[in-house]
Amino acid sequence: MYDCCKIQLLERLPSACPSYTQLYWDLQMSAVNAVSGVALEPSGLVSPGSTVRSLTKELQHSLDLASATSGEKVVTAQDEQTLTQSGGQTPGPQRPRSNSGRELTDEEILASVMIKNLDTGEEIPLIQAEEKLPAGINPLTLHIMRRTKEYIANDAAQSDDDDKPQAPLTDTDGGKLKQKTTQLKKFLGKSVKKAKHLAEEYGEKAVNKVKSVRDEVFHTDQDDPSSSDDEGMPYTRPAKFKAAHSFKGPFDFDQIKVVQDLSGEHMGAVWTMKFSHCGRLLATAGQDNVVRIWVLKTAFDYFNNMRLKYNTEGRVSPSPSQESLCSSKSDTDPGASCAPEDPDMEDRNAPFRQVPFCKYKGHTADLLDLSWSKNFFLLSSSMDKTVRLWHISRRECLCCFQHIDFVTAIAFHPRDDRYFLSGSLDGKLRLWNIPDKKVALWNEVDGQTRLITAANFCQNGKYAVIGTYDGRCIFYDTERLKYHTQIHVRSTRGRNKVGRKITGIEPLPGENKILVTSNDSRIRLYDLRDLSLSMKYKGYVNSSSQIKASFSHDYSFIVSGSEDKYVYIWSTYHDLSKFTSVRRDRNDFWEGIKAHNAVVTSAIFAPHPGLIVPQETGAEKPEAECKSLDSTDSETIPSGALKTDHTEVLLSADFTGAIKVFINVKKY
Repeated sequence: MYDCCKIQLLERLPSACPSYTQLYWDLQMSAVNAVSGVALEPSGLVSPGSTVRSLTKELQHSLDLASATSGEKVVTAQDEQTLTQSGGQTPGPQRPRSNSGRELTDEEILASVMIKNLDTGEEIPLIQAEEKLPAGINPLTLHIMRRTKEYIANDAAQSDDDDKPQAPLTDTDGGKLKQKTTQLKKFLGKSVKKAKHLAEEYGEKAVNKVKSVRDEVFHTDQDDPSSSDDEGMPYTRPAKFKAAHSFKGPFDFDQIKVVQDLSGEHMGAVWTMKFSHCGRLLATAGQDNVVRIWVLKTAFDYFNNMRLKYNTEGRVSPSPSQESLCSSKSDTDPGASCAPEDPDMEDRNAPFRQVPFCKYKGHTADLLDLSWSKNFFLLSSSMDKTVRLWHISRRECLCCFQHIDFVTAIAFHPRDDRYFLSGSLDGKLRLWNIPDKKVALWNEVDGQTRLITAANFCQNGKYAVIGTYDGRCIFYDTERLKYHTQIHVRSTRGRNKVGRKITGIEPLPGENKILVTSNDSRIRLYDLRDLSLSMKYKGYVNSSSQIKASFSHDYSFIVSGSEDKYVYIWSTYHDLSKFTSVRRDRNDFWEGIKAHNAVVTSAIFAPHPGLIVPQETGAEKPEAECKSLDSTDSETIPSGALKTDHTEVLLSADFTGAIKVFINVKKY
């Protein structure tokens, strides 16, 4: 595929570093087992001391620690520099001045920039716009709004799109009178609630006022019994369940329960969560600039032994670096993870260790996306305009890839993890070569709005696909990163006829389809064979967040967070008898779970629930069969066709940093 980069990896391994060589074989063995189903230890993982004599052809091109740590440790994108150098020096940014030549203050600049509400047409100064922003808005969205000089009301995406005909209301049929009456009722209702709240609050102590301010800042419900601040064991409390009014069942998730609460670690919102391919490690990151790795209790010994065996005791890399990355070290001491948890504080029913396995520091702004390779490398992208490379066996950052603007999305190549894809707000899509420490290929988005807000691979790496702020899904041939085709994600009429920001892109193996999440509170499934819309999923609220939808481990369900504090789930197995005869490409039959008091910023299914919840006797399947979902054989799996077990494990995170773990045992 990349002829210039096909170098035997074994030649890259330094003979003076036998630990790297051993780790390389061990990591390759773990990846091979995921495909070939080799006999495993009781924990399901190969011993760190094991070796393998031969490798499958598919895994000949894979990233290893020697190539990841060789060469420069700070890599800068060179394509833009070449362009600017050819045109001469570009002047730096200059502060605006008044007519008299005086430099304007920050307040004067903000007051001079007018922001337009696309829903009402109202224009207000930027300095006042933040007061009217929707609750739960993230800094990335705020930055984009400032850059594009627009803001969108929170109810913008709640209107019906092309599902219902929009008949104009006239004075003769009482349309305007009805509309005014509805507005008056809403106004009176809000006024009564506000007056009642003030009356109750007037006689309370000052501490209650402080609490109310805190709850307002974090967008929480003060009286909600499902608060993450509640004392007691969370797994004894069932999660609240609701479903669409037209959905009469049978339900799949009405018995779901919270089994673990991982709150208290993240300071601020959790923007992204990703499971490793093996399903035993969970990476979470967000507003506090720290990557946290959580490990299943059953796999703790394996990964702890790996870290102890291959840790370089503070040495950052075998070769000198351009920048000291000491600040990027994990704040977990080498032996800190060895100590067992307090038995009195430990909940045996909780699948994860209550404290993170490790914390990776180094980013200086919000983290926006994460991506795992098959052999435990982790990429993290941030609003600090960098992508950092980590490995679970090391305590420090292995490499830092600098960009021109915020890096909103990253993805390892599914067949050759020496390469990864990055999408940035500078409008450029880059394919990075990790061993060579450079941009192998890049392309630029055209159009007036060139902000890339999502990126991924589809069809097992054949195409790279990006999502833009103006609602376009653009496909590029991965071989040369040349433009292939595009889809404009929007409705045919209504308020959503203008494309809105795309927040997530997930491929559906086996059916040549992709799942696209956007800021019009819609999730769409597109068929890549003819670029047609297969299904539209509705019910959740996503008008200004970076919330993205994803599939369950067997592709039977779709899950997404929501700005109304619920987790929403749809079935991909469509019972068309429930749908109307007119529109069978609209799925409104959702199930909702309430366990948070704030905007649910991320929700994902565990890739291998059997590792967390033991399957019942007679329903067990070999470990190798479960692992085969990670291999290329998954490209033949159709959605809804696999019913591998009757258990789902679901995780959700919110705007306050709370993380909840759910277990759902399905009915037979």
